[in-house]
Amino acid sequence: MLDVKMIRQNQAEMKQRLATRGVDPAEIDHLVELDEARRDQIAVSENLKQKRNEVSKQIATLKRSKGDATDLIAEMREVGAQVKQVDEKLAELNEQVQYIVVRLPNLPDASIPVGPDESANHEERKIGTPREFAFTPKPHWEIGENLDILDFERGAKVAGSRFLFYKGLGAKLERAVYNFMLDEHEKEGYTEMITPYMVNDDSMFGTGQFPKFRADVFSTVTDDKEMTMIPTAEVPLTNYYRGEILDEAQLPVYFTALSPSFRSEAGSAGRDTRGLIRLHQFNKVEMVKYVKPEESFNELEKMTANAENILQKLELPYHVITLSTGDMGFSAAKTYDLEVWIPAQETYREISSCSNCLDFQARRAQIRYRDGEGKVHLLHTLNGSGLAVGRTVAAILENYQNADGSVTVPKVLIPYMRGVEKITK
Repeated sequence: MLDVKMIRQNQAEMKQRLATRGVDPAEIDHLVELDEARRDQIAVSENLKQKRNEVSKQIATLKRSKGDATDLIAEMREVGAQVKQVDEKLAELNEQVQYIVVRLPNLPDASIPVGPDESANHEERKIGTPREFAFTPKPHWEIGENLDILDFERGAKVAGSRFLFYKGLGAKLERAVYNFMLDEHEKEGYTEMITPYMVNDDSMFGTGQFPKFRADVFSTVTDDKEMTMIPTAEVPLTNYYRGEILDEAQLPVYFTALSPSFRSEAGSAGRDTRGLIRLHQFNKVEMVKYVKPEESFNELEKMTANAENILQKLELPYHVITLSTGDMGFSAAKTYDLEVWIPAQETYREISSCSNCLDFQARRAQIRYRDGEGKVHLLHTLNGSGLAVGRTVAAILENYQNADGSVTVPKVLIPYMRGVEKITK
């Protein structure tokens, strides 16, 4: 969430920067007007309450001296009625200001490309050379079905489209992948967590999913209590310290967690209807950091390197891109996407996003730290996929496939596969 005071004091700049993220400048003008009216009402309310306090003291003085306070009592009642009326108007204005502010995206960092969509993204580096096949590479879902390790048909029968069963060595491969990821992140100083898989509305608000993206989630209601199935472990991990003040000495804090992610995929009809790329439920290893503001961009580079480390050790070709203002997520100020090479599609597909959210989430969730002088500040939060597990499995199946339909297991995963070096039917 953005600071209204910052918007008020830098209106031209805020309108220009937010316009690159699709915000109509007129929305900022409206917000400033509402904020000015709100501040005027606060001043009126405070003056009336001060007057009410003064009249109350006069009444008390008159009563002690046996004087007649009838007129003052009537005046106080009138002032009290005015206070109530002004406070009702103030509450209405506060609600209108809040409605706009919580729906404004984060300010884009000056270092990212400006553009309307992914066409403006900038490639930072390309690692690894896509393999040249002596045969036509098959898509991962066909490989998985032929090896009897992925069952999309029965997943659809049991739960619906975009669900599946991993089976046998397919399940073992998925487990090997995420255990490998967690072990690698632990080496980099991340504390492994197991989080709740359902969260409340305050948690969804804290990371920026609510109120704007309610249509993108799965919710459950029991005894009038609504909970949301997490779209990513970023939500519970970032809300771990919600409403708390940390000591500066505790920072930075690194968390990692494996969890299922639940996505309704609203608005994605017809896209990636087959395979592991776009599911309603998938496993993901998440990384989250709490850091001091002056360290957050350096920590973003380190987090991105942590995600790249997984791809490099799996020997999967990928590239790193900086997302443009029009392609970046709601809460992010700067995002690097890692995209892995998918041979059957002859293109790179997203497998990780690493974002610096600055104090955007910390302000929404009121996560702060106390410095050595005792002053309290908002900290910065970062999050990144390390990696999306199903997409990693898809990349392995396609990049390591053989002409006979088998799949060679990446070297680093063989110990996690209990010595299995090749998946065959």
